Amino acid sequence: MLKSEATSLILERLENRRQFDVTQYLFDKQLEFVLDPHRFKTACCGGRAGKTIADAAYLIQEALQYEGSVAIYITLSRLNAKKLIWPELRKINQTFNLGGKINESDLSIRYGNSYVYASGASTRAEIEKFRGLPIRICIIDEVQSFPEYIRELIDDVITKRLFDYNGILALTGTPGPVPVGYFYDACNSPAYRHFHWTMFDNPWIKIKSGKSQQQLLEEEMARKGVDESHPSIQREVFGKWTLDTTNLVLNYNKDKNDYDELPPHKVYSYIMGIDIGFKDADAICLLAHSSDSPITYLVHEDIKTKQGLTELFSTVETLRNKFNPYKIVIDSGGLGLKIADEMRRRWRIPVYAAEKTRKFENLELLNDALRTQRFKARSDSRFAIDSMLLEWDTDKLRPDKRVTSSRFHSDIIDAVLYGFRESPSYTYTRPIPLPKEGTKEYYEAETKRMEEEAIERAREAQISNEEYEWL
Repeated sequence: MLKSEATSLILERLENRRQFDVTQYLFDKQLEFVLDPHRFKTACCGGRAGKTIADAAYLIQEALQYEGSVAIYITLSRLNAKKLIWPELRKINQTFNLGGKINESDLSIRYGNSYVYASGASTRAEIEKFRGLPIRICIIDEVQSFPEYIRELIDDVITKRLFDYNGILALTGTPGPVPVGYFYDACNSPAYRHFHWTMFDNPWIKIKSGKSQQQLLEEEMARKGVDESHPSIQREVFGKWTLDTTNLVLNYNKDKNDYDELPPHKVYSYIMGIDIGFKDADAICLLAHSSDSPITYLVHEDIKTKQGLTELFSTVETLRNKFNPYKIVIDSGGLGLKIADEMRRRWRIPVYAAEKTRKFENLELLNDALRTQRFKARSDSRFAIDSMLLEWDTDKLRPDKRVTSSRFHSDIIDAVLYGFRESPSYTYTRPIPLPKEGTKEYYEAETKRMEEEAIERAREAQISNEEYEWL
């Protein structure tokens, strides 16, 4: 190719880049969000509102206008980013012939010296990778599902990276099942400009489906057996904050389940639960219970990402020396099987395989303990925080099966689940007081006790005779 032809091609691509016009791509509610000049914004939307398309157009618009800058999309995980926004970014780049250079491994598109990134922050450790970037716009999506480190990600990392280009921070998502947390606070903060729209504002729903939004909603409500007032419809369709504990996996209640200190003057026994992470974190919990109480207490949590086996084993051994748990239960599925075997052989740590085949039933046991105040945790524990975020996936709901939503995963809840299944406190029954010696009730109880002992001795003797005859 001649030099003049190459120059012409470059100029043509640059011209095409300048021709991207969001007003020709987005509908009015999306445009209000994208074109508003305020630097800090929230967009709290219902499902199928077109929020992700608005996010993608916003990112590309800013990257094209600010040479040398970074436009970044962050959600809970890189996998979610790849599924949610990456196809939309590629589609816009191709549809408008913008000439962006696509890098599939980085989930990035380069426009000259500017970059659009799709990324994830599934752990606190991952937020460090965003330091040093000259960010023009950062969109954090599904904010309602982030754990507590979202505050550190935004306040300590992202906002400082906006200084170079007087950058924009946009927090987007749908309401969480409980009206608390960083996204809820931001949606009610005067520091942010607030935007809200639903699928009823999205003209493409009717065009693509051939049905009106109301028809689709009525079919969905009939399927679920609910009406518009149901919390899940208010949250997921109309994007309104409402208390929706019916959709939470765990029924944690601060008034019932918080504690500050273990009750004194009791002798406690301990169980350790371990959840092994490959892409996720390793999570370890210590549960305490006493023989004269039905309550199990979460007394310690240890959650670490990307640690080696030596660090994991050392942590387990340190906690073992401190608490002396009588049982250590580990997730032995997949990679965990080899790790459990290594713990037994090399480190002489006696670990037992966790009960995983009946997870739904085990969740019900834990939920029952939460409802009856027989399980307690500290209010600032990761378990308590994650309990407000872990939801059922209503789209995969079946009469014989329930699936947790992929929007948020909790390692510590799994660890607690493994440990609590082994706690005898959930089968605790208050001992019946012995009758006073010398009373009629006392002699009747003694007679019954001796009869039961005699029957047991006879049964043991019969078993012994049968074994002898067999030999």
